[in-house]
Amino acid sequence: MLWQTYINGFRDYLRLERSLSPNSVQAYLHDVGALVSYLEFKGLSVKPQEIELHHLQDFVKWANELGMSARTQARVISGLKSFFKYLLLEDIISGNPSELLESPRAGRKLPDTLSIEEINKIIDAIDLSTPLGERNKAMLETLYGCGLRVSELTEMKISGIFFNEGFIRIIGKGDKERLVPLGTVAKKQILLYINDIRGQTEIRKGFEDHLFLNRRGKKLSRVMIFYIIRGLAEKAGIRKKISPHTFRHSFATHLVEGGANLRAVQEMLGHASITTTEIYTHLDRDYLRSNIIQFHPRA
Repeated sequence: MLWQTYINGFRDYLRLERSLSPNSVQAYLHDVGALVSYLEFKGLSVKPQEIELHHLQDFVKWANELGMSARTQARVISGLKSFFKYLLLEDIISGNPSELLESPRAGRKLPDTLSIEEINKIIDAIDLSTPLGERNKAMLETLYGCGLRVSELTEMKISGIFFNEGFIRIIGKGDKERLVPLGTVAKKQILLYINDIRGQTEIRKGFEDHLFLNRRGKKLSRVMIFYIIRGLAEKAGIRKKISPHTFRHSFATHLVEGGANLRAVQEMLGHASITTTEIYTHLDRDYLRSNIIQFHPRA
C-alpha cells in the first residue's frame, strides 16, 4: 500500500511538473509496477526507502531470465531511475539506489521503411468509391506527407490546419507544440475530405474539431488506423510487417535520401535530440558519402 502512495505521487509529478503525455506516464508507472511485482513474487517486504542497489540488480537479472529484451530492460531501468530521482527530489529517500544501476547495451535497430513505390501501391489500393475510402486516403497522405505519429494523427484538429500558410499545428510528446509543413497532395485530400465527406457523418459532441472521424462521429482510434493500414498493405500485395509508424519512418528516410537537412527533419519529426534523427542516415550510405564529398575540404 505504501508503494502505491508514492506511485500516485510519481504519477502526479510526471503529469503536472513534467507535462508528459498519458501514454508516457502509463509507461513509467508500468516500469515501477514491474519492480513491485518482482518484490511481491520474491516475498520481499521492502519499502521504497529500503531499496538498495542489489535489489534493483536482482530485479534486472530476473527480468533478463524471463526473456525481456535488452531494449525493454533499458527502458524499464530508465523508468525506475526517474522514480527514484522523484523520491530523492521529495526528500523521501536520502540516497538514490538506482544511480549505479547499469542498463544493458541495446543494439540500435534500424526502422522498417517502405519505398515510394510501395507507399503508392498502398494508397492506390484504397477504394475511393466509398466515403471511408476518401477519408482513408486523406489520412494516409497526411501520415506520410507530414511524418506524424499515429497519436498525433488521431488528435489532429481542424483548427490547427493553416491552409493558406501551408502548415499544421501538432501537439506531440510531452505536450510539445510544433509546426509541420503541409504538402500539396495532403492539403488537397484533406480539403476534399472536409468539404465532401466529413459533413455526411453525424458528429458526436466533443469531437467537432477532430479532423478524422469514424462511422459513429468520434475520433479514430490508434488500433483502427493500424487495421486500415494492415488491410491495405495486404490488398496491395506487400508482405512487410508494417504499422502507422512505418509511414513516419518512410517520411524521414525519403527526406534524408533526398538530401534534406537533418536539423529540419528533426524539427518536423519533433525529436528532442538530433541523435534520434541521425538513425535515418544509417539507411542510406550514399547520402553520407555525398555529404562528405560535398562539404569536406579534403574530399
